[in-house]
Amino acid sequence: MYFDHNATTPVAPEVLETLGRALGDVYGNASSVHQVGQVARQHIESARRTIAARLNVSPAELIFTSGGTESNNLAIFGLVRAIDAPKKHVITTSIEHPSVMECFRELEREGVAVTYIGVNHAGVIRLSELEQNLREDTILVSVMHANNETGVIQPLKEVSALIRDRCSSGQPIYLHSDGVQTFGKIQLDLTELGVDFYSLSAHKIYGPKGVGALFVRKEVPLRPLHYGGRHERGRRAGTENVPGAVGFARAAELCSEADIRHYRELRNRFEAQVLSALDGVEVNGAAERLPNTSNLLFRGCSAEALLIALDLKGMCVSTGSACSSGSIEPSPALLAMGRTREEARSSIRFSFGRYNTEEEIDALSDAVIASVRQLRNRSSQERRLVAG
Repeated sequence: MYFDHNATTPVAPEVLETLGRALGDVYGNASSVHQVGQVARQHIESARRTIAARLNVSPAELIFTSGGTESNNLAIFGLVRAIDAPKKHVITTSIEHPSVMECFRELEREGVAVTYIGVNHAGVIRLSELEQNLREDTILVSVMHANNETGVIQPLKEVSALIRDRCSSGQPIYLHSDGVQTFGKIQLDLTELGVDFYSLSAHKIYGPKGVGALFVRKEVPLRPLHYGGRHERGRRAGTENVPGAVGFARAAELCSEADIRHYRELRNRFEAQVLSALDGVEVNGAAERLPNTSNLLFRGCSAEALLIALDLKGMCVSTGSACSSGSIEPSPALLAMGRTREEARSSIRFSFGRYNTEEEIDALSDAVIASVRQLRNRSSQERRLVAG
């Protein structure tokens, strides 16, 4: 049973059917002027319109990419390198996905001044800290919309309002948000949010891997990362992935309010069962969260051991942290929220999806409760043996 939908999702049957037809029938190069090429062009522009409508933006403001990582890289490097200024300062948060965090570390190596702002114990950024760190040479702020580990949703509208107020005169400050986890899980209106860049990925919403998109607000400066053609209005060179874009659009069409209600019901059912049966369990991120995400701290229980125990029972879950050389490192996001290294190493992420059922949730709850009790008993016995 699969409960790791924040990592990736299975391809929806409807998307698979659409993708298969596109792979077979829409084989032309969308940049070719002949009839076969123009058929491909029609398909990719139709896909662009479909996704743009879901975001309440203009289709011309949407660039197709290879996924969320490329979208984040294009927004961050593309904006910073497009601005000609003697000094450049950028701001991001301490809980960003590596595809954002590593961009800012590279900018530091290139001589750009970077500020990392913190979060409170609930995992929400400190707006006062952001405001205090805005400077005359600040050109970019990047705040993820929802954290991939805890599901905590950030106050993007407030961030945007704060930035607009500060840069009402003088150097503009642009706002980027990694929205990979939010698209399809909450209602989105990018015009209302006030962002300048917004990153998306198809495989998080039951679409194909290898395709994503970047919203770039009209007239925002952007230098391309790839060169070699005038594709995507000169912003992203390379032959367009027409089947991928078509599959992405079909996946976007399938996202619904019913999905959101389903996710929330499953998450609430799971948390109620586990929290009522076990002591020493806490929700990481006591704030507004994605409806499908539950990150739980199991005191006195190793997350690595629990993950293995659940995997042996056929339950796919995640620590939400990086694995390196066989050892699970504590989550930087949980540490930023004030969790100790031991607490972070005792936390598991469960992320639910469209095809999960209540029966599967009940089976997961039973498996978690039984496994935690067994692991805690084993740990207690080992401590008694050491003491004796």
